[in-house]
Amino acid sequence: MSVAATDGCDVAIVGGGMVGASLALALAALPLEVVVIEAVEPEDGSQPSFDSRTIALSNGTRRIFAGLGAWEEIGREVTPIRKIHVSDCGRFGSALIDAADQGVPALGYVAENRVIGRALWRRLRASARTRLLAPARVTAVVPGGDGTLLTLEGAGGARTLTARLVVAADGAGSLVRQAVGVGAARWDYGQTAVISLVTPERAHQHVAYERFTPTGPLAVLPGPDGQVVVVWTLAPAEAERVLALNDALFLGALQDRFGWRLGRLVAVTPRQAYPLALTQAAAERAPRTAIIGNAAQGLHPIAGQGFNLGLRDAATLAEVLADAGPEADPGGEALLERYANWRRTDRHALIAFTDGLVRLFASPFGPLRAARSLGLVLFDLSPTAKSALSRLSLGFAGRLPRLARGLPLLESAPSGAAASRT
Repeated sequence: MSVAATDGCDVAIVGGGMVGASLALALAALPLEVVVIEAVEPEDGSQPSFDSRTIALSNGTRRIFAGLGAWEEIGREVTPIRKIHVSDCGRFGSALIDAADQGVPALGYVAENRVIGRALWRRLRASARTRLLAPARVTAVVPGGDGTLLTLEGAGGARTLTARLVVAADGAGSLVRQAVGVGAARWDYGQTAVISLVTPERAHQHVAYERFTPTGPLAVLPGPDGQVVVVWTLAPAEAERVLALNDALFLGALQDRFGWRLGRLVAVTPRQAYPLALTQAAAERAPRTAIIGNAAQGLHPIAGQGFNLGLRDAATLAEVLADAGPEADPGGEALLERYANWRRTDRHALIAFTDGLVRLFASPFGPLRAARSLGLVLFDLSPTAKSALSRLSLGFAGRLPRLARGLPLLESAPSGAAASRT
């Protein structure tokens, strides 16, 4: 769809990945004209947001997707996590968290990015109010008093679009965030995540393993068809060495680190590697701009909460816009300040928690390693501590948006409008 030079809208979402598309679906329930601008066609094999990688979805995320009407499709292709086993390689400490003890059917779910993207965009294409511009790329952003002027480059050439609210959902290197003067700090962990699908000899029984090793955390998550998803964190040089191994040698090295809990590791898919860093935007908003998802923060995968945090950004922004009413300016200062204040606690607390875990379990200091192991033992003996940690499945801190609590976005919506609340 081409955009006329004089075109305008209420909300322009720059970035149609999983967080941006979810926000657009939520806003489809409101009397707002919404435009989604995505640089790569979602069905294109080169679309980086909807590739074969997998992510862990929290229970709060499941509720949000249910409220958007997308969980029925997504849920058919996820693998539930019913137990989480945490251990420290070479030490005595370990802990087990069981969904049954927490009174929930699962502690989370493992899903493929392309499954999520397909479900979200299928529903977006059926939305009469939402306009989808893909492929289209934002090349310039000029904030103004009544709206922000976006210059777009697409198949039809350059066009302009004026939006009362621009949402930066365009990733860690966000052009929109930079254009409106919001900086971002970046801390390189000096680690690389090596990701692959591995077939073990034994069934995974829906158990996720988080194993802290001297070279970094090793996550083994239950996947489809008896496979497990391996996220192996290594120093960059070691990651290069491991990536160069043939399948048999790779599986042998992985077996040495993980152990024999799943029997022999018998097959592995081609490996992918991603450098790990913490990025944090200096603010959650700017004039006529809201910053969400990876444009606001990028986390280490150690706790598997980066996407869940970003999705709560989207659910919160949608609720703020819904509560403001149809006559409100969606890019007004008071509205954006409410969004920023609401997100700050959850965002900062989860960033600090994740970063603290990385630094704690990366330390080679002997007494600290011993204290870690003792801490895992004490944690395993404490139902209260396990219940507190399981809150990560819903949200880390602060008030949750209605969608994350299984409630409809619009408070006046009939009871049947909400999807599953459990």
